[in-house]
Amino acid sequence: MFIVKNRKIFYTFSITLIVLSFAALFTWGLVLGIDFKGGSVMEFTYPDGKPDIETVRTSLNTLPFADTIKDLRPVGDNGYFIKLRFVSDATSTVASTSISERVLLQNAVNVSGFKAEIKKFNSIGPVLGKEAAQKAIVSIILVLLCIIAFITFAFRKVAEPVQSWKYGLFAVVALSHDIIVPIGIFSVLGHYLGYEVDTLFVTAMLVILGFSIHDTIVVYDRIRENLKINRGLGKAAKQFDEVVGMSISQTFIRSINTSVSVILAVFALYFFGPVSTKIFSLVLIIGVFFGTYSSIFIASNLLVTIQKFVDKKK
Repeated sequence: MFIVKNRKIFYTFSITLIVLSFAALFTWGLVLGIDFKGGSVMEFTYPDGKPDIETVRTSLNTLPFADTIKDLRPVGDNGYFIKLRFVSDATSTVASTSISERVLLQNAVNVSGFKAEIKKFNSIGPVLGKEAAQKAIVSIILVLLCIIAFITFAFRKVAEPVQSWKYGLFAVVALSHDIIVPIGIFSVLGHYLGYEVDTLFVTAMLVILGFSIHDTIVVYDRIRENLKINRGLGKAAKQFDEVVGMSISQTFIRSINTSVSVILAVFALYFFGPVSTKIFSLVLIIGVFFGTYSSIFIASNLLVTIQKFVDKKK
């Protein structure tokens, strides 16, 4: 009952996070990656030992489109990672295709005494990037609508004291919390550390939605089962807030253990995985943490709040 009785504290914490997230988003926005703005990425290694990063950077600065190079960072023991913005019309005669761009980069990284091997090269135009952004937004909206429909159907027999569609609505409210907060954090990280948002970020957000709704449904399902039991107790029946508090307590340890297991696995991916999955794994770590928080402290408590509001109105 501690979580239910102190729900206003958790509401305040979540509202504060959401307000700060929106403030960061409207102030700084998100740093969009090449998936949305267009550009190229290349990962290369030096099998016989790599030169220092300043040597590589000096060589890259001789390229006609050197001003489009956004990032150069070490990868592993013998590799580097390059990220370029979309090549403008002014330099399109020099690097009009991804093939010529790749050849020029290949020549630049083959500095004196060191020959590089290209491990990965991806290039995307700004038109495809805009299309990817639109599809990302549509996919998230569709997922949220499907979740409301599914939960409404799954809990259709639970009409008292809270209608089934409200379970779906509050689940989506909690999910919105799980989307907004990571986006706000990445707005801050993008402003201060240059962290970019790409299609893997969107993929991670969809994974978070799936994980969080799974956690929420586990708690909701326990509430449904306890309500069935409660109806047969007669005069000994508990109040709705007591049923919700008991249900949260029964699923609390399971939710925490599941989340910790996932976070530990994703931490391993973040620290030991390739550079291309760093953003993906970091989003998952943040999202799983706040997804577990919202499932326990927000989604179920909202049911109690609306039930008390309706009773008071009556």
